[in-house]
Amino acid sequence: MAAKKTENPFMNFDVTKMMADFDPSAMVEEFTKMAQQYNLPGLDLDTVIQAQRKNIEALTTANRVALEGVQAVTKRQTEILQASIAEMQDVLSSFTASGTPQDAAAKQVEVTKATFEKTLDNMRELSEMLSKSSGEAADAINKRIAEGLDEMKSLALSMKK
Repeated sequence: MAAKKTENPFMNFDVTKMMADFDPSAMVEEFTKMAQQYNLPGLDLDTVIQAQRKNIEALTTANRVALEGVQAVTKRQTEILQASIAEMQDVLSSFTASGTPQDAAAKQVEVTKATFEKTLDNMRELSEMLSKSSGEAADAINKRIAEGLDEMKSLALSMKK
C-alpha cells in the first residue's frame, strides 16, 4: 500500500504575499494595546512604543533588502540561463560544421573548458550578490540593535531618578 504523500507547507511559502500583507503599524498598535494594560510607575510608555516602532521598521527594511536581493539573484539566474541556452545552440551548430572527428573532439574540449570557467564566474557573481544583500539586511538589524540597547539604557537611567 502506498504511503500518503503529504505536502510540505514550506514549499508553498509566498514571500511576496507575506511582505504585501505585512503591516508594521498594526503590530505597533497591538503592542500599544498590550502595554497599556500594565501601568508601571516611571515607565515612559511612549518611549517604549517608539522603540518598538523603530524595531519593526528595521525588520521591515531588512526584509525588503533581503527580498530585493533574492529578486536580483533570480533575475540574474534567468539571464544566465537564457544566455547559456543561446550559447549551447551556437555550440551545437559549430559541432556539425567541424570537419574531422578530431576537430570536433578538440572543439568539444575547448567548449567544455570555457563553459566550466564561465560557470565558476557566474557562481561567484551570484554568491557575491547574495552576500551583499545579506550583509545589507544584517547591517539594518545590527544598527537597530545597537540603537535599541542605547535606548534601553537611557530608559533604565531615567526610571532611576
